[in-house]
Amino acid sequence: MTTLKLNKKPDDNLPKASKTPVRRSNSIQRDRSIAQANTPIKAEQAEADPSTPLASKTGQRNHRFDGKAHGSPHSEDVPITTKPARPAGVDTRTTPRPDKNEPQYRQAPRRGGKVRDGYDSINTPQYGSAAKAAYKSTAISTDLPRLSKVMAERGLCSRREADEWIMNSWVMVDGVIIDTLGTRINPDAEIIISSYAHEVQAEAVTIILHKPVGYVSGQAEDGYEPAIVLVHPDNEWLDDPLLNQHHAKEFQRRFLNGLAPAGRLDIDSTGMLVLTQDGRIARHLIGEDSSVEKEYLVRVEGELTDADMQRLNFGLSLDGEKLKPAKVSWQNEDQLRFVLREGKKRQIRRMCEMVGLHVVGLKRVRIGSVNLGKLPVGQWRYLRHDERF
Repeated sequence: MTTLKLNKKPDDNLPKASKTPVRRSNSIQRDRSIAQANTPIKAEQAEADPSTPLASKTGQRNHRFDGKAHGSPHSEDVPITTKPARPAGVDTRTTPRPDKNEPQYRQAPRRGGKVRDGYDSINTPQYGSAAKAAYKSTAISTDLPRLSKVMAERGLCSRREADEWIMNSWVMVDGVIIDTLGTRINPDAEIIISSYAHEVQAEAVTIILHKPVGYVSGQAEDGYEPAIVLVHPDNEWLDDPLLNQHHAKEFQRRFLNGLAPAGRLDIDSTGMLVLTQDGRIARHLIGEDSSVEKEYLVRVEGELTDADMQRLNFGLSLDGEKLKPAKVSWQNEDQLRFVLREGKKRQIRRMCEMVGLHVVGLKRVRIGSVNLGKLPVGQWRYLRHDERF
């Protein structure tokens, strides 16, 4: 198959199309070295000279009708008016414009809202310093508490859980679903939690671990492993005589998600360590207003006078703060029993050093009303449904 390419030759007999040049009616050429004035004519001047074209009265270029540049300095029939100069240092813009030199994330936030709430989208500035000032003037009073704080204070959940529920739209305040973090509410507001949140909370697990010496309570440090590495099926204590075997939980990897220690135990100490997914339990045990008792058996070396025993019960200070009253007594001839309602870092060891005692061993045996019992070292069990701290 052959392809032929045909070239069309121009016909010399046909007339050639040409564009008529546009010529100015005024033979005087414009001096382009001078800026053209583009200002409207005063109404008095327009009325005094009826022959002035309508386009000239507006002071605008009108190419549609006659192609003249009306209002130019060389127009013979249009008086020239000067535009008043802008005052120096005065911003006459009604709405500040964004600064192009600023990155987008540093621009002032847009202020949105609904008309029924009194928001004026026309007169409210959107950018710049004026928008920031408007934001400060219309900001919600910081005297009101945050929703997550109120939920935690009422014992509904922890603040971390509250933030998750709010993001999932599981919280209703006075009949309105709240899905914005940081929302401030009336302390007496009615709070309703979705059943989805209660289901998630009911699935949270709490684990009792007998921590051995050489494991840290929280994150790994100085080459020591965290105690949570011991929480796996091989270390579960299945010989618990009080465990209902008919409702035993099967270990799942999701139990490790969000599992965190509720309190700490020194690396060279052993005993009961609580790890939980339930924010309510964590707040109850280690919250600022927590008063849960923690019992320890402490093996010591040295001499202890009656006066020093009284100081151990009440009268010592750590880090410039007076300690809360404690219950300290002899368990046997070389072992003391401590019951505390607070848990400062290495508190018992530092208290003993202040009265001339050296701690040889320390074991936590109780938190609240939950006892360590016969749980072997290095093993763990679930918190039973009938147990409360």
